[in-house]
Amino acid sequence: MRSLCVLGAISLVIGLGGCMIVDAPIRGVMGTEVIWGDFATAEASSPTSPSTKEGRACAESILGLIAHGDASVRAAKEAGGIKEVTVIDHSARNFLGIVGEWCTIVRGH
Repeated sequence: MRSLCVLGAISLVIGLGGCMIVDAPIRGVMGTEVIWGDFATAEASSPTSPSTKEGRACAESILGLIAHGDASVRAAKEAGGIKEVTVIDHSARNFLGIVGEWCTIVRGH
């Protein structure tokens, strides 16, 4: 009976490993939480540039069945009050294929 439970648990982990509901450059079987860059200009590090603002826009998925949210650059700009974008990053979180979140993070002034 115990070996049957262990086999069932292993099958569950392997099965859920293929159910990544958000994309990421690297994935974990049990869960994922990563941030990676997509676009940047030299203006972000300029000493004469005004203070850098940050805006975030996210969308989430539950069980890969229901997804909602606006993770666009436009929404992230509005959330941060940014007029000119200098950096665009993305983040992804996923826990056992149950809940997933994809975010766009923009910085600028």
